[in-house]
Amino acid sequence: MRLTDFDVPFDPSLIAEHPVEPRDQARLLVVPRASESYSHRRVADLPALLEPGDLLVVNDTRVLAARLTGRKRPGGGRVELVLVKDLGGNTWEVLLKGRVRPGHVIDLPEGASATVLAQDQGSTTLRFEGCASVGLLLLAAGQMPLPPYIKRAPTEADRAWYQTVFARQAGAIAAPTAGLHFTDSLLAALRAREIGLATVTLHVGPATFRPVTVQDVGRHPMGVEWCDVPEETARTIARTKARGARVVAVGTTVVRALETAAEVEGIVRPYRGETSLLILPGYQFRAIDALLTNFHLPRTTLVMLVAAFAGLDRVREAYRIAIAERYRFYSYGDAMLII
Repeated sequence: MRLTDFDVPFDPSLIAEHPVEPRDQARLLVVPRASESYSHRRVADLPALLEPGDLLVVNDTRVLAARLTGRKRPGGGRVELVLVKDLGGNTWEVLLKGRVRPGHVIDLPEGASATVLAQDQGSTTLRFEGCASVGLLLLAAGQMPLPPYIKRAPTEADRAWYQTVFARQAGAIAAPTAGLHFTDSLLAALRAREIGLATVTLHVGPATFRPVTVQDVGRHPMGVEWCDVPEETARTIARTKARGARVVAVGTTVVRALETAAEVEGIVRPYRGETSLLILPGYQFRAIDALLTNFHLPRTTLVMLVAAFAGLDRVREAYRIAIAERYRFYSYGDAMLII
């Protein structure tokens, strides 16, 4: 398929700068896979839209306050960093905005600094100095790494807004945004309806957001991210499928984790390691039966995955409806349930 096939409808005026409160009052476009009967609900209606015995699988990754701003030495030019991967010894792989080269030093808050060790294909390696640990530096001075389409600066409120109620395992540089809609009251309502909950971990990194620049999308280098499908989650999925109930993935990261762990016959095995799974239309899903997801940027691997699950024409129509009805888009926006 060609990159231009994924030019889904888009209206930049609908990009959400802030989440709704409470979070489960976000709007929900219900997209049936087998009919044209789209409907408009709220995320809080999930218990009524699912059946007792269904299983929601969520991503329990925790977003690091991984964004730092510094000044280049010499010259004082502004540099923005997002820390991506701990390489050990206070050395990190980072995404960097600003012009630097190996040997440059970046002055950071709290008396810390970082020396540029290497640059390669969009990533930069830095060695941090003058701080007890990088973790403590982020705790004191780090900001949440909001996506670039949110034009305002991160605030203290984003430390709560840009984190799911499931967040446990630190390591992501972006939130698994479908999970942002859940609240404690919604979880209680799901339990009362006897809808199960299981977790996986996928640390959202640059691979999820790497721009697709090739016209033949099957040639896109997805990149790797770390994921974990625990044994208990694999067992719970097996029990769910055995009784004929549905596995509902909360977000595209959950889909990629489960499909990485699934065998051809549909059995999900425990898995802990890297994934570079790229899901395009024509992919045969093994693990999931339904998908809760936000609205995504055109021409991204996220839209491609959703189109693989729901069908490209159905996704285009869902986006057209969402725009006509003024749904809010992207990380702090509304959602759709494909079922």
